Amino acid sequence: MPIFTVHLSAGHTPAQKTALLQQSSQAVTQALNAPLASVRMALHELAPDSNIVAGEMGAAQLLYIAYLIEGRGPELKAALIAALSAAASASIGISQQDVRVIIQDVPKTDIGVAGGITALAAGR
Repeated sequence: MPIFTVHLSAGHTPAQKTALLQQSSQAVTQALNAPLASVRMALHELAPDSNIVAGEMGAAQLLYIAYLIEGRGPELKAALIAALSAAASASIGISQQDVRVIIQDVPKTDIGVAGGITALAAGR
């Protein structure tokens, strides 16, 4: 844990997508002091005909949805939002105005971790 889905408008090279995922993972480890081994990200590309921003079809956008074990305070969450926005801009050149981050706290009883047990059972 933490787990992220990354929704990105199509049109980026494989190298850009790799840089995005790597720099985003590093941003998470730095902002949350989370071990890299626990960070999970899945990238979903949005086709131009299934993506709209401010009325413009196919417009540039990046949306991170973060699933975090409950318990992190507002300061850490704000740091994560800032770090992910900066990582996206640096890696693929997207404006930070086109980046959004949604954080979803997950109760410790509702997330499985390594070994197939809940985060609560793992003492997290």
